[in-house]
Amino acid sequence: MSAFLSLLPIILIVIAVILLFTFVPVGLWISALAAGVKVGIFDLIGMRLRRVSPSRIVNPLIKAYKAGLDVTVSNLEAHYLAGGNVDRVVDALIASERANIPLIFERAAAIDLAGRNVLEAVRMSVNPKVIETPIVAAVAKNGIEVKVKARVTVRANIERLVGGAGEETIIARVGEGIVTTVGSSESHKDVLENPDKISRTVLNKGLDAGSAFEILSIDIADVDVGRNIGAELQTDQAEADKRIAQAKAEERRAMAVAKEQEMKATVVEMRAKVVENEAEVPVAMADAFRKGNLGVMDYYTMQNVISDTKMREGIAGVDKKEE
Repeated sequence: MSAFLSLLPIILIVIAVILLFTFVPVGLWISALAAGVKVGIFDLIGMRLRRVSPSRIVNPLIKAYKAGLDVTVSNLEAHYLAGGNVDRVVDALIASERANIPLIFERAAAIDLAGRNVLEAVRMSVNPKVIETPIVAAVAKNGIEVKVKARVTVRANIERLVGGAGEETIIARVGEGIVTTVGSSESHKDVLENPDKISRTVLNKGLDAGSAFEILSIDIADVDVGRNIGAELQTDQAEADKRIAQAKAEERRAMAVAKEQEMKATVVEMRAKVVENEAEVPVAMADAFRKGNLGVMDYYTMQNVISDTKMREGIAGVDKKEE
């Protein structure tokens, strides 16, 4: 028991040292001191208590100090707690310093928190980026379709990265300029002969206004002739007119057929009345004989007239067949 009590102070010291090296990043503190960065040991303990990874703050701080940037621990820790990427912001500040691009920590942090890659933006300011548009189809005044593909060279505008429009807006605006230029051309041949006309027209529109980029140049990569849209539209219109005319003709034919059927029904009705009236003739003649109003000679005379009429009708029917 006495031996354990004699070893107890040593055990407590060992435990205390282990806890100290576990909770307090002594190695990181020594690295900061060796680099000339003044970071207190209590500052590192405070970072632990605030759930901030000390290495995420101290290592970027060492890089910033070596690059000659005026950045404090409080700035980096506040940006880290806000959800920003401290290491990327410091790298962007170093790159902008080397490229002689004015960029302060507050603006870089705001760009990073806005969701944009501030380091890539700085690199794009030094080395412009080429954006290739998809194939844009437009129709000239003569009805011929022209397909155009363009390459847009842009440079990041640091001042407008926060709140500025992105690449999709640039592509949409360039496509709109292409459609406008081709649509105002009298013939597709004008576009094929002078493709630089598209570049000049689009550049003069100031398409980079309100965007996060500055357009340096617009180069036409490919121009191709597509369909004859005007002829297709005329063909479709002619086909539509033809169908309308056919529908109207069918309507008139149906009306004529109905009229014909109506006339046939009228003729049948009239013939029925004639037959009915002819059936009454013998009755009337018999009654005339009884009353003495009709004699035998009158009857024969009437029969001769009827026979003569039938003969004439027969001759007329033969002549009609011969014709």
